[in-house]
Amino acid sequence: MDHLSKTGKKLPAGNNLIMTDKLTLEQKKELIEKKLQKKLLQKLITGAVLTTIIMLASMNLIPGFSSLSIGVRYPIIFIFALPVQVWAGSGFYQGLVSVFKYRLADMNTLIAVGTLSAFLYSTAVAFFPDFFMSRGIEPHIYFDTAAMIIVLILLGRFFEFKAKGRASSALRKLLNLQARYASVIKDSEIMEVPVEQVKTGDIILVRPGEKIPVDGEILEGYSSIDESMISGEPIPADRKAGDEVTGSTINISGTFKFRATRVGKDTFLSRIIEMVEEAQASKAPIQRLADKAASYFVPAVLAVAVITLAAWIIWGPEPSVTFALVRFVSVLIIACPCALGLATPTAIIVGTGHGAENGILIKNAASLESAGRLTSIVFDKTGTITEGRPEVKEIIVAGNGQARNPEELLRLAASSELYSEHPLGRAVVERARNAGLKLSHPAGFKSYPGKGIESRVEGSRILKGNSAFLEENGIDTGTLKEKASSLALRGHTPLFISVNGMAAGIISVADSLKPEAQGVIGSLKSMGLNVIMITGDNKNTAETVGRQAGFDTIISGVLPGRKVEEIKKLEDMGEVVAMVGDGINDAPALAQSDVGIAIGTGTDIAMESSDITLIKGDLNGVLKAIILSRNTVRIIRQNLFWAFFYNLVLIPVAAGALYPAFGIQVNPMFGAAAMAFSSISVVSNSLRLRHIRLS
Repeated sequence: MDHLSKTGKKLPAGNNLIMTDKLTLEQKKELIEKKLQKKLLQKLITGAVLTTIIMLASMNLIPGFSSLSIGVRYPIIFIFALPVQVWAGSGFYQGLVSVFKYRLADMNTLIAVGTLSAFLYSTAVAFFPDFFMSRGIEPHIYFDTAAMIIVLILLGRFFEFKAKGRASSALRKLLNLQARYASVIKDSEIMEVPVEQVKTGDIILVRPGEKIPVDGEILEGYSSIDESMISGEPIPADRKAGDEVTGSTINISGTFKFRATRVGKDTFLSRIIEMVEEAQASKAPIQRLADKAASYFVPAVLAVAVITLAAWIIWGPEPSVTFALVRFVSVLIIACPCALGLATPTAIIVGTGHGAENGILIKNAASLESAGRLTSIVFDKTGTITEGRPEVKEIIVAGNGQARNPEELLRLAASSELYSEHPLGRAVVERARNAGLKLSHPAGFKSYPGKGIESRVEGSRILKGNSAFLEENGIDTGTLKEKASSLALRGHTPLFISVNGMAAGIISVADSLKPEAQGVIGSLKSMGLNVIMITGDNKNTAETVGRQAGFDTIISGVLPGRKVEEIKKLEDMGEVVAMVGDGINDAPALAQSDVGIAIGTGTDIAMESSDITLIKGDLNGVLKAIILSRNTVRIIRQNLFWAFFYNLVLIPVAAGALYPAFGIQVNPMFGAAAMAFSSISVVSNSLRLRHIRLS
């Protein structure tokens, strides 16, 4: 085994092999998914091209083709139909296997039976047309019907497969957040080792700008740490000796040493990944109405077809066997689920397209169905209800002459932070620049992580930070403390400023409520939904923002694990729950909820763990998504009703119910026409979604 150098990043041979093996397994899994999706796409494209040719040929729309005899035309069409039926439609035959092996019938069974019946009957007509004509039966083929059904169903399957394939990428992105190496201190020497080799109890050094490799407790030093991954808060947290730090959060300023307390699968990020996996796996699949109905409909259709065959053989006119076969095929063709196959996909395609035009990306039919049945919506605070970045809210001048007015205080404070990378400092500088103030370059800038900064501006000594920092430097904050307490109760972060050893005032910074938040929350409540705000922020800030936005229920101080628990509590009470969030810390809750709605201005992980993404980050998208979902589900139900209605009315006719009284036998061609009409009505009904107003 190789030894680590003091500065190198060389991996031991054994560990290197393990990491490579893990990477290979991930790559193999991703490769398999891509191959399956590619194969499905190949079937869809090939099937669509061949079906177009089949339909044009069947309708005699190919120049010169109609001049050929039936004995030539039909076998040529058969050649194009064969790969569609046998290769492109091969996946549906599992439905037949299920019937014989498990005695279970589903949509696949109906598709397989219907398309095979149409295909086999058409094949017999194509190669033996004289047999049918000699018995008074006009030789019609239905290759186009069978091929069209297969292609339409494959189209819906492709969209579903593509959406499901994104689930694992969210977990891969979470894994990529982990630090790769850790600076471990051993025998007074600093060795850079792979994070996988860090053990509980190791002492680790973290410099400014580095990711904290694992969870632990600070032993020496202090810093400001970007913990937005955990709490969602944009304002960095000050951490000192004795405080806990979390792996994969970012050290903004200051160098510190900490002892590793949780490593490997026990770290916070690893638990986040585990929670996302569990939530995605535990989310119950929504049983579509079409599939549920098919479990009863398919056996009924098969029974009717068999009874029809037997009845015509026993009581039908001569040639009874031929008439029985025609009636048998007619029943199966009319029952073939073209309209059923279109009922959901067409509504989904139109609905999701209309949603995309309005900045709403919906992953699949299950998401739409659940969104239409929501009873509770849980909102994250930071970046969802609020803008997600600190802004200057108030400027209070002490009145002792150190700053003549708020503009002067802001100019001095912004000049002192001109070169700072701290988010609070950037907020002050941005406010000053927006106000058109001329800033001066600071001299002797010093940062005191967790406390504040010191610099000289135009010859004046400026201190800016918390009250404890100013008092440590012998500065009396006086009555400013009371004003700071009042600001804190309103959810603001007060920054004390001193000029030349005297307190000059306070600049308060806070995260702003999105302008549309109040209206959206009010509208959701008026729709009868239970609206809740959940956040990792402190109670005062949460209550202030939540009440301002219009929430009645506010849950504060909640870490990601508890967010999932809160979602589960609601679901256990029978609620259909949506989670609206934007951060990494929201990913487990987004996955756990019945419908995860991600703000598009947030992280990729949040978006990929969600079911619906709002591209613009506008909360009005939540309202639009619910309105769209409710209407899409309504259209799907209408489509399914009409699809079944046509079948239920026409199946008895196809079976020969009119023959005893009127001597009427329906040609299978009319069955195909009726099926086409039902499909047109379903498509037309779905297109109405394009005109539904979402505002």
